[in-house]
Amino acid sequence: MKKLVLRYHFFVLGCISFLLNSCNTKFRVWVGTDNQQKIYNLKYGEHKRQKMDIFLPTEYSSDSPVVLIVHGGAWTLGKKEHMIQVQKMLFENNIPSINMNYRLVSKSKKITYREQLEDIGFAITKFNSLAEKAELQPNNYILLGESAGAHLALLYGYQHPNEIKKIISLSGPTDFYSKEYLNSFYSKYTSPTFQKVVGIKFDRKNLSEEFQKASPIANVTNVPTLLFQGNTDFLVNQHQGLSLDSVLTEKNIPHKLIFMKKTGHVPRFFNKKKRDSIIYPNILDWIKK
Repeated sequence: MKKLVLRYHFFVLGCISFLLNSCNTKFRVWVGTDNQQKIYNLKYGEHKRQKMDIFLPTEYSSDSPVVLIVHGGAWTLGKKEHMIQVQKMLFENNIPSINMNYRLVSKSKKITYREQLEDIGFAITKFNSLAEKAELQPNNYILLGESAGAHLALLYGYQHPNEIKKIISLSGPTDFYSKEYLNSFYSKYTSPTFQKVVGIKFDRKNLSEEFQKASPIANVTNVPTLLFQGNTDFLVNQHQGLSLDSVLTEKNIPHKLIFMKKTGHVPRFFNKKKRDSIIYPNILDWIKK
């Protein structure tokens, strides 16, 4: 009977959601052997992007953390399906997970990173309401983000240490404001993007404190953090990962930096060997330790 009630609860919930949503909704539920379940496009809000996939493997302990996955895409692009291989890997290792879409940055729609952080909170609230039926604890999450999603994971995690037990950052930006960043060549071509993300003009001579508020290195709290950084990453310069590593070390916060040589941005897409021998094993070790 373990998790049986949950399975049917989700199924009924899914049927109701399907009936209430438009014909374009692609909500579906897959139930496998031994009560495995994959729930696709469960709504956690009213916006069309506010949907998430929940994968529940056969067995997990009641104190098992739920890994909440946040996709990348420069804050303005991307979708949860880009992270499906990570979610499948977690599923195969009996780790429950959520893979979420979120609202994308848009000047015309007045959506910034703040609304994206809100969406992470909304997804957590939605799953918290189901946690007891899943025989899991509420507010027991590990945030795993990639690229822009890693920035959001770091920032939300540090701001909500009561909910987030650990963070995993895959090639995440960490610093939009420091002197090191402002004086770097990297800032010359990334500041227009960060301006859109923060929603405020990037004035190098009189930088708004809002860019500091948006920088994970300025918001660090005692949340154990796993960092992956490539030394030839031109989209997220190596000093982004190294700077956060230095702050975490200074504050004596449990963390680990996987600094990969001859490695660019999001290497799991382009280097199967590094993915299977370095990235996935370190993710699993961090989750289970």
